[in-house]
Amino acid sequence: MEREKAIESCDVAIIGGGPAGSTAAALLARRGYKVIALEKERHPRFHIGESLLPMNLPVFERLGVLDKVHAMGVFKAGADFETDNERGYNVFSFGRALCKSPPHSYQVWRQDFDKMLYDHARECGADAREGQQVVAVDLVGPRQTRLEVKTDEGERYTIEARYLVDASGRDAFVSTKKKLKRKNRQHQSAALFTRFSHAARRPGEDAGNVSIYRFEHGWMWMIPLPDGSMSVGAVCWPEYLKRRRGDTREFLLDTLRQNAQLWQRLEGAELIDEVRAAGNYSYDSRAMAGPGWVLVGDAFAFLDPVFSSGVFLAMDAAERAVEVVDGALREPKREAALQRALERRLRKGMARFAFFIYRFNEPVMRRMFASPRNTWQLEQGVISMLAGDLFDPLPVLLRLRVFKFVYGVSVLRNLRQWWAGHRYRIAQARAE
Repeated sequence: MEREKAIESCDVAIIGGGPAGSTAAALLARRGYKVIALEKERHPRFHIGESLLPMNLPVFERLGVLDKVHAMGVFKAGADFETDNERGYNVFSFGRALCKSPPHSYQVWRQDFDKMLYDHARECGADAREGQQVVAVDLVGPRQTRLEVKTDEGERYTIEARYLVDASGRDAFVSTKKKLKRKNRQHQSAALFTRFSHAARRPGEDAGNVSIYRFEHGWMWMIPLPDGSMSVGAVCWPEYLKRRRGDTREFLLDTLRQNAQLWQRLEGAELIDEVRAAGNYSYDSRAMAGPGWVLVGDAFAFLDPVFSSGVFLAMDAAERAVEVVDGALREPKREAALQRALERRLRKGMARFAFFIYRFNEPVMRRMFASPRNTWQLEQGVISMLAGDLFDPLPVLLRLRVFKFVYGVSVLRNLRQWWAGHRYRIAQARAE
């Protein structure tokens, strides 16, 4: 039988215990705010998204968890993309990036990584609770939000907060409630994925790379994990997924066989986990914030994961949202301006990722990634983008603009091929 509890009060309530929620909780608690963070599951819980970007590392350092990430991660020197050269792939090494982005990153077990961040938020003073599902939110006023919470033991209680940070991930709790969530009309895909033991890693310093492969209906990944296993998956167009009949495991294996180079690395490997699926990867919200609330991470938007941008975008936005919350609680008149600046910055950064993501499987972009040239340091600009350093540094932003120009010229030279690929992508994005 459910028992009612008295209303609790706090400065900031946070929905979600993933990287975005944990980051916001830790940093707000450090500033002296009373923070209640609510995670509906219990850590460790499964989550896909093992590959981190170099620009995550400064965030880890400011949080005080860089040593913990180093201890639990696989060293990642770069990303590689298949091509027809002698070794079969090109490496985009993070050490060649422009400006000051770190020269490496890590691959992690997300369940361990997320648990570490949530525990760290608790160590910083946040009241970080698990098994606590937010079932209703009432945005009463700019400094008064009520959350109805149900525990996994059947109890219910209410929290009243001066500010709400929604980091609920793909549940997109507030965005869905306020009818802000919208499907991306430019891109749509879904994924099937699992783990293999004894899959072949790249040799030498490339052993920790994330490897990206293409096939006719999307793209595939291989990500080395700390226990020696390999995360392997395929992100597919909706039309292709409609062909699936029967066993999902066999469908994924048949899909992976469509890339000979990837399948060769799985010779002698053993599938050791269930096959999971995640659908409709691309969406955003019409607004990121309002009086007394802000959306961070996947609760606001999510891009196709081809460049592993999700964790970085979530943690970066959460760190900057802390400034918004702090400013709004101290000087309410500044709130709207702070929120607009944050949303504008994030949308610009996401648009820079999206330019490459939307075109990644089109013929012109395929050729540019297969045979990269560093004329005017354009390849290094792309590496900086892959590292996540695409918000502020002028040298990177200028190279990305020039890259767009070069891409446009290449499109004009191959207009028929480009148009066929573009039409197909748009048709898939709008498919039900």
